Amino acid sequence: MPAVTADTLSLTKIETPGPDAVSRPVRSVTTAPRGHEGLGFPVRRAFAGVDLSQLDPFLHMDEMGEVDYAPGEPRGTDWHPHRGFETVTYMLDGTFLHQDSHGGGGVITDGATQWMTAGGGILHIETPPEQLVLSGGRFHGIQLWVNLPAAQKMVAPRYQNLEAANVQLLSSADGGALVRLIAGELGGHRGPGATYTPITVAHVTVSAGAQTTLPWPPGFNALAYVLSGAGTLGAERRPVEAGQLAVFGPGDALSLGGSRDRGLDVMVLGGRPLREPVAAYGPFVMNTRAELVQAVDDFQSGRLGRVPEDGLRPFHP
Repeated sequence: MPAVTADTLSLTKIETPGPDAVSRPVRSVTTAPRGHEGLGFPVRRAFAGVDLSQLDPFLHMDEMGEVDYAPGEPRGTDWHPHRGFETVTYMLDGTFLHQDSHGGGGVITDGATQWMTAGGGILHIETPPEQLVLSGGRFHGIQLWVNLPAAQKMVAPRYQNLEAANVQLLSSADGGALVRLIAGELGGHRGPGATYTPITVAHVTVSAGAQTTLPWPPGFNALAYVLSGAGTLGAERRPVEAGQLAVFGPGDALSLGGSRDRGLDVMVLGGRPLREPVAAYGPFVMNTRAELVQAVDDFQSGRLGRVPEDGLRPFHP
């Protein structure tokens, strides 16, 4: 991902929380296990081992890569269905092509985000382009699943293409932290992503040796996943490193610190919990088992959409 720092741009400053702000403690830290997804690309399961009640309204998050592919190695996913939630793909390095059965699609690369609302049902594919498969190269990204409330499980599908240039760039008051605000609100500033319920999704980079405190809505939960580097999180400055997820306790501010020599690069996210039943089966997330049975039947009957005749296909050299 192209380097962006608070020193190289004139950025909007985000105000430091006042003296009465309560910095959230860290409740738990877990280390994401490694696995494979789709046609075989390596992932780290960021939310593995964390109770769903602490993640709500989020469901699942994979860190894709970071990996340097040799020629012929890049992998993606073939066409597959979704219903009842949203998928968010944020690319730090590399390129993915996206297409869905509702007409959405495009190129996701270097800081861009695709925000797809599956709603009542959709088919989609995410796959590296032919030239990347042939050449190999670096690949690193995040895929996040955002739950939809029961009243909006069956909304019409929607696709948002959020280019890197659209992201709201903020810096801490002292310039020691850069915030790429993808969706939601942070300290009176808004990211470009439209959401169905109140959530915030941001990519935060804290310089080596710097400490920063960000305002955070007290009614939201708060999570931080370390993409790279090392540092500290929470009121107690708990040590964290790449591949670890921190779940925060109550408060209205988040404290983040970069390590002395490497700094800290994290996805920070949270939202107002839905507190609704969750029934999940593979790519379907509903509220009841009966709704899941209906989703499977609708998919098998072609009612979730059909693959376009000229649709993308995974490239195999």
